Amino acid sequence: MRTDDKLDQMEERPTDRARPPRMTRTRLWLFWGTLAVYLAIVVGVLVTSWLVTFDWQVMFFRPYKQWPEIHAFLDYFVVLGQRGPTAVAVAAWLGWRCWRQRNLHPLLVLGASLLLLNITVGAAKLGMGRLGPHYATVVGANEMSLGGDIFPSGHTANAVVTWGVLAYLATTSLRRRTLSVIAALGALGVGMTTVYLGTHWVSDVLLGWAAGLLVLLAMPWLEPGITWFEDRLMGILLRLWLRLRPNSLRGPLPAGALAPGVSRQRLAPDGEVLVRETVPAGTGGRSAGHSPDSWPHHPARPYTIRSERSPVTPAGTRRPPHADRMPRSTQLGPSTWRGRNDAG
Repeated sequence: MRTDDKLDQMEERPTDRARPPRMTRTRLWLFWGTLAVYLAIVVGVLVTSWLVTFDWQVMFFRPYKQWPEIHAFLDYFVVLGQRGPTAVAVAAWLGWRCWRQRNLHPLLVLGASLLLLNITVGAAKLGMGRLGPHYATVVGANEMSLGGDIFPSGHTANAVVTWGVLAYLATTSLRRRTLSVIAALGALGVGMTTVYLGTHWVSDVLLGWAAGLLVLLAMPWLEPGITWFEDRLMGILLRLWLRLRPNSLRGPLPAGALAPGVSRQRLAPDGEVLVRETVPAGTGGRSAGHSPDSWPHHPARPYTIRSERSPVTPAGTRRPPHADRMPRSTQLGPSTWRGRNDAG
């Protein structure tokens, strides 16, 4: 196999981007089951059931006074559920993955999940208006519709979604299981920490777990919209890049997404256009024969026309480069040289 053919195959190798999870029957059953639990918790608090009684019992127990030695540690541990620090940390990791895979899918999934979380949890908080344990007014009451914003627990739901996205984007089943366990334990710890500190009722934490899990289970429904937005955004970024760096087309172009109507061309070292093709509009800006997000992972090499390559001799070797431009004396064999010397 020629070296040129080998390099052509290297350009078409796929990246390590995994296919996003689909809404399978199991995931669908989990979604509807979690939604039923979510509604049951809301109804249980609204009717002041045994769940509200348990909330008050835990509040009177005052866990932060029972184990004061771990209070300082848990003040820092609960930061794992705050939306700002966790979003920055996870976005930094996913940004590195975007750079490695040459696509924006991981960051767009994180943004879509946090947007859905803020809309659903924020609407529930404002709609039910429950007060927290530190601001409770009537013993044994559910403290609903009093202008509060702690039901469900935002720290708990955010911990489920932010760290769960890493498991959702895992490229192998082993990584997905491992990260799912880590995310579940982290969200469990954050939720129980808020109860220990007295900032949330137990029912707030239970509803936060259910709300975060609902967002993760609903993510496959958002994948078509994320893909559509990614294609448009990559097309805009590519147009901007071509305007700022027109000379970046020299050598083989990456096999990533191209905007519809953008010309793909290869340039020789002297600037001559060797190959030019236009990506038709309707292909999503992706070229056939390449992975939608694959980019070459090797340095660009100069492209030459096959007709200009040096011919192969019967022995399998190539003629030296620029043989036609060499002095004629250097192209003569040893016998010719001997003849010339004898004649001289």
